[in-house]
Amino acid sequence: MDLTSRSTGTGVLVNDFTGHSLFSEDKVIALAGNPNVGKSTVFNSLTGLNQHTGNWPGKTVSNAQGKYKHKDKNFIMVDIPGTYSLMANSCEEEIARDFICFGAPAATVVVADATCLERNLNLVLQTLEITHRAVVCVNLIDEAARKKISIDFDKLSILLGVPVIPTNARSCKGLEKLMDAVYDVANGDIPAAPVQITYDPVIEESIAMLQPIICKLAAGKINNRWAALKLLDGDAAMLALLDKHLGFNLMDNLELRELLLLAKEHLAENGIKADCLRDKIVSSIVTAAEEITKETVTCTNMQYNSTDRRLDSILISRVFGIPIMLCLLAVIFWLTIAGANVPSGLLSDLFSLIEGKLTSFFIWAGAPQWLHGIVILGIYRTLAWVISVMLPPMAIFFPLFTLLEDLGYLPRVAFNLDNFFKKACAHGKQALTMCMGFGCNAAGVIGCRIIDSPRERLIAILTNVFVPCNGRFPTLIAIGTIFIGGTAGGAFNSIASTLALTAIVLLGILMTLLVSKLISKTILKGLPSSFTLELPPYRKPQVGRIIIRSILDRTLFVLGRAVLIAAPAGLVIWILANITVGDMSLLTHAANFLDPFARLLGLDGYILMAFVLGLPANEIVIPILIMSYMASGSLMELDQLSDLRQLLVAQGWTWLTGICVMLFSLMHFPCGTTLWTIKKETQSLGWTLAAFAIPTAAGILVCFVVASTARLLGLV
Repeated sequence: MDLTSRSTGTGVLVNDFTGHSLFSEDKVIALAGNPNVGKSTVFNSLTGLNQHTGNWPGKTVSNAQGKYKHKDKNFIMVDIPGTYSLMANSCEEEIARDFICFGAPAATVVVADATCLERNLNLVLQTLEITHRAVVCVNLIDEAARKKISIDFDKLSILLGVPVIPTNARSCKGLEKLMDAVYDVANGDIPAAPVQITYDPVIEESIAMLQPIICKLAAGKINNRWAALKLLDGDAAMLALLDKHLGFNLMDNLELRELLLLAKEHLAENGIKADCLRDKIVSSIVTAAEEITKETVTCTNMQYNSTDRRLDSILISRVFGIPIMLCLLAVIFWLTIAGANVPSGLLSDLFSLIEGKLTSFFIWAGAPQWLHGIVILGIYRTLAWVISVMLPPMAIFFPLFTLLEDLGYLPRVAFNLDNFFKKACAHGKQALTMCMGFGCNAAGVIGCRIIDSPRERLIAILTNVFVPCNGRFPTLIAIGTIFIGGTAGGAFNSIASTLALTAIVLLGILMTLLVSKLISKTILKGLPSSFTLELPPYRKPQVGRIIIRSILDRTLFVLGRAVLIAAPAGLVIWILANITVGDMSLLTHAANFLDPFARLLGLDGYILMAFVLGLPANEIVIPILIMSYMASGSLMELDQLSDLRQLLVAQGWTWLTGICVMLFSLMHFPCGTTLWTIKKETQSLGWTLAAFAIPTAAGILVCFVVASTARLLGLV
């Protein structure tokens, strides 16, 4: 996170706080704000497709950067993490504070929600303590108007001492004026005089004792008043960053040390101890926000959020909250599974047609048979299978999931499940990342960035695989329909299959909670942290934005990683299935080696080998199994479930085999894409191996217990 620069022939090339190189002619603009105020909408509306994402240096919280040209200047918009405060109680707060302090942005835009301005002003006032180069963007003015909330923006600007611009980012209203203000502030055309919060007289006296020496030492590089507050607060991490930014250790100065000691003694003598200083600071900020709000905001309809409250009385109630959540989840599953069948079939037919054309080309070119086998039957067929099976479900699930997010329902899910995760010594936000895991475990792992605590974020990453992703649903549905639904008979087939799938999903949730608690009591000991969970207002979703965001940011991102892993896996699968030693393929030798162990788990060697070779993508487990049993040498699929049933029964499968396959499909190592994502997120090979071992150990244990119990009771 060094802030360094070097001269170039065309200007100064700055290595900024985000780790990216920018020419000094480009103005860096920080975009801050509370969660759920439309900050990302402002960012996306301004930058469009001219943006990219990455991780903050040393952190697992993502940043987004985008380019925007206004008048004669190029602006680099940096979307810093949404936070309620700059007190640095979480990773997001620390990053937001440090970027505003030391990222040297030409201006900081603080986005606030017009419907709850008082709460948002806390962050605005804290920002103005750090920098005078600020613009306040009061967003969601359309919702405020609908709720009959009126704001005197001119008076608000006078009271805050910085430009205040009303916007409705969804319709791009006010964004041009916002950038005009940003342009003026960034170029120093507006003489800013931010409001100064008045603290307790004793605190003010202590600040006054330190300001002169800090002003002398820092030479204008930091806000002296704010730095004095941080020194009084005793924030060790902040002091280290101040030293790094200034290039020397502040506390090496004897005069400063003596004055700081005197200032703290002055506080203590007047009843302000170290443990209550921050409370008094926060109280003064809250009081200032209240006073400013009283002078600038009027509301003619005091019942403006009554509809939201009525909905919440049902959706987050103890009686209906969980059942409604499960029903919505079931509907999303049904839509995903049922809706994906047709496009998956069409993609499969398309890839099959292309395969035929490629085969004809290889024949025309006189290519050797082994080359055709490796490239077409191995690599191409595996890629085609992964894309045709993965893409449609993700393209349906992620927009539906994003729809719930846009409606404002997902925070209610976290609220409903917070108590369960707290009892499991995990974080309440893990409920959201777990739900994302139903679509794709890799996406769920990325979603864990929203969890503040590093310990609890790691727990969420390690246990995300316990919920079945779209890739495992084909196996679960096929085996459940054949060996559970098929035993019910008649009209009860589909009901039994649905109940079996629901039971597996609930078992996955239960295992997530149990393993989370086990991890938190062993390798990651600690107490669950508290967090601020805001229930945003219910909003009308923007379908166009939802589709674009979910397809580009989630679906194609995850699919791209899957394709990169599936290509070499196709080569390995073809080699194992076609190279023989003696009279058996390498695949058969490996299956025979694994068979004794697999039998203990209620499986067989070919089943276990199919899961091993299915590491790149869970979607190819059943095709590998069919290929192995039929000794075809390349991936295959059967048109009818009845054909698959006949094949499996002929290989000795029983109801116990089916149940153990479903259990092991639920609990085994993550796919290659998820493992790669875990390595990227944790920056640790050790935790990646742990993410591989924990669910696998659980799957082996559960399958062994179930198989052994069934045999002891004589059920098979």
